[in-house]
Amino acid sequence: MSSPQAFGRKKVSALRPPPLRKRLAQIGYAQRELQEIDESIEIFSEGNFPYLLLATLARLLLEGEELNTSHDISIQTGPASPTTAGKLVLMEYHHADASTRLVFDDVKTVLGLPFLNTDYRALARWPSYFALAWADLRPRLQRGEYESLVAEVHEVAVSTVRSLPNYGNLRGETLRAAAQSSASEDEVLSVVRLFQWLLPSLVANIAFFRSQLR
Repeated sequence: MSSPQAFGRKKVSALRPPPLRKRLAQIGYAQRELQEIDESIEIFSEGNFPYLLLATLARLLLEGEELNTSHDISIQTGPASPTTAGKLVLMEYHHADASTRLVFDDVKTVLGLPFLNTDYRALARWPSYFALAWADLRPRLQRGEYESLVAEVHEVAVSTVRSLPNYGNLRGETLRAAAQSSASEDEVLSVVRLFQWLLPSLVANIAFFRSQLR
């Protein structure tokens, strides 16, 4: 079974991401700047996958499911994915100029976000790049292909989590008890559901940005 990360990268071609690298070079982006954008995108492309699995696992356990009872686990002798050397520098809303704030506001409104993900703030370090990348993605968000991609990323994440070996004997009741010790179970579950709901679309969006520069 492919990971949500690999699935998103493969399926995003249905959205026909317009090539962006040449356009950026034409407005003055140097190769080093393009490489830094690549590295930042790769950090999120790699990192959002385990984040999505963790959020999905937490949601399923908090909602009453249990992991399977298998303890089988394969031993890896090397990294499962390439390491990335990029350094993240975030463009915070209060640091941004008026045009970038408009893009930030549009991202939040169109995606229905209560806050701006780190991914978008990091990519807005290059404001003209991020404005172009978002302008390409924005009109595709209401298409059936996009909605199908996000739904399928979610389903792949759920299927992956349900197939994982329970090497640490993690139990839903243990997690639910831990949640109740810090807040009401409903409050914790609502926060976990929010993050788990946001992540499949974030995986799809980062895959789109990644494909634009390939």
